[in-house]
Amino acid sequence: MPKHPSPAGSPAARSITVLHLVQPVEGGVARVVTDLAAAQRAAGLRVVVACPDGGVLAGAARAAGAEVLTWRAGRSPGPGLPAEVLGAARLIRRVGPDLLHAHSAKAGLAGRMAVRGSLPTVFQPHAWSFDAVGGTTAALALRWERAGARWAHRVLCVSEAERRAGESEGIHARWAVVRNGVDLAHFRPAHPDPDRDRAEARTALRLPAALAGAGPLAVCVGRLCPQKGQDVLLRTWPEVSATVPGARLALVGDGPDAERLRRTAPPGVHFAGAAADIRPWLRAADLVVLPSRWEGMALAPLEAMACGRPVLVSDVSGARESLPSGHGRLCLVPPEDPTALAKALGRLLAEPRLLTELGEQAQQHARTEFDVRRTTDAVTGLYHELLGRPSPLNQERISR
Repeated sequence: MPKHPSPAGSPAARSITVLHLVQPVEGGVARVVTDLAAAQRAAGLRVVVACPDGGVLAGAARAAGAEVLTWRAGRSPGPGLPAEVLGAARLIRRVGPDLLHAHSAKAGLAGRMAVRGSLPTVFQPHAWSFDAVGGTTAALALRWERAGARWAHRVLCVSEAERRAGESEGIHARWAVVRNGVDLAHFRPAHPDPDRDRAEARTALRLPAALAGAGPLAVCVGRLCPQKGQDVLLRTWPEVSATVPGARLALVGDGPDAERLRRTAPPGVHFAGAAADIRPWLRAADLVVLPSRWEGMALAPLEAMACGRPVLVSDVSGARESLPSGHGRLCLVPPEDPTALAKALGRLLAEPRLLTELGEQAQQHARTEFDVRRTTDAVTGLYHELLGRPSPLNQERISR
């Protein structure tokens, strides 16, 4: 499995091979892995990404310089699990990595069962599996996470809240916390004046008739699925429209709930579908809203804030840590609470000057706290720590 140590000072001693085992292959997980792959390749690591076909990850990881291998695995546990574990074990033997980094519940399950601690292993939940299900399934998921923690040299959480949630459920792990970050050169306003920035983005998007008009525009970016809570948002919209006449809502994304949500959507809601580049939608928004049921630390609010837009989010793991100081009173609502969400939306959308002020504060906060380079440096530093090798970043500081 792991490679034999090379003599000190040899090129092999300085290089690290990391295998990222990943499922799912879209959304925030795919973006996190792609950012890690690009940074780690730039740092001189050999990066291999093993993931199922489909989704955006394989192509994005190749473009970032990673080697990409196919790992056949479904999104949820099922009768195919033994074959998925064997497939992961074969890939690990083929690659011979120094370290395994397993992303999300399925890869964390299969990867840890494949190596059982024989290889330095980082497991990154990207939100806990037992939050995503209920009843017996949730109990089984929690039982596994408690048992599987012994086969992870680090359980890497993207927020302190995610770590605390695991700890409170009896998961005894060797924890690390590295908050998510975004590419601040990519996610930024296109123009320094917020009004002009919004106007130009809306012109470029050629907004459909459903979004025409002078009223405020709320945008929700995310996979159309139970986790992201778009159904809760749609239940609020008639009340929001009554409170703020002319208010409009755009849902950007696709997913398993798309058809059901379209059938139940009230007037004033536009389904934009998946977008290869979400920046125009973020910039076009007066407010970005994400009413998630669970998260680790969602990327969409960070990306919105980096683009200078205020956010309204449900109070799940990572949300409070995402927001600027003082924004919690206005910009946090309890999850699965349509009444509270409607009141918060109505209050914010009715106050354009407040939204502008919150957006400016959000942008400064994102640029100060959520630079993806800090995130990727910390993860790569964790690899060096686990492998007992000096971090290149530490060496660079010493040389100064």
